[in-house]
Amino acid sequence: MSTKKRILFIAQEMSPYLELSDYAAMVNKMAIKSNEAGLEVRVIMPRFGIINERRHRLHEVVRLSGINIVIDGDDYPLIIKVASLPNARLQVYFLDNEDYFKRKTVFADENEEFFDDNAARSVFFCKGALETVKKFGWPPDIIHCSGWMTSLIPMYLKTAYKKEPVFANSKIVYSMLPNSFKEKLGTTFVKKATISNQIKEKDMELFKEGTNTALNRGAGKYADAVVLAGDKLEKKVVDELKAEKGKIILPYKKENEDLGDYLQLYNQLLGK
Repeated sequence: MSTKKRILFIAQEMSPYLELSDYAAMVNKMAIKSNEAGLEVRVIMPRFGIINERRHRLHEVVRLSGINIVIDGDDYPLIIKVASLPNARLQVYFLDNEDYFKRKTVFADENEEFFDDNAARSVFFCKGALETVKKFGWPPDIIHCSGWMTSLIPMYLKTAYKKEPVFANSKIVYSMLPNSFKEKLGTTFVKKATISNQIKEKDMELFKEGTNTALNRGAGKYADAVVLAGDKLEKKVVDELKAEKGKIILPYKKENEDLGDYLQLYNQLLGK
């Protein structure tokens, strides 16, 4: 039986599959570095329509597919695909759904209009990622989320999923990236994001505006550690997090070159 510590990366982007910002390369490097350091690594990301399945050799994992994700009373089938990260012996799992991810653009249409269902897409991905881990039966010691699309996960783990045995010992890291959208997720966001009666109104308080800032603020509050992954983060949000007792903050480093700091952070959370 493996005694390796397990780290799960949940990311909205990762090289070479999708590169929306420079941080996509960082997720790739962190996964490989963690793997080389002796951690057991898995990655989960959305299977956006612009990801080339043939080129990246994605194939459906039939034994994992078949989960239905319920959002605001509606059922959406979750299809799970997998690929091996080039030059590394680790698996990347892609969450797919016909309604949410088949389109050929990511967060906005060809006219740069923000999709009006981005709230539901985010909820589907966050809930889908956690349900996938339950189906794995693979308890992660660390869950490292990156990007606004993962921002509900820290809160879900402390509320709706807090009694799930698979997450009993999971520590949560959130990489806070600079704001990438100016729109709001819409008036139904809070309703859609409230996936369980264990989530109370106060739990959604920081998220409710549905802005990129609100999502970062909410994720940062519920995470055990926050990585400042940019030099253009909102100072007010960063200062609030720094003022929180017991919150571990990894300062921004130019181009985040020193991956040793990430490993040190993981070891700190693992109590090493």
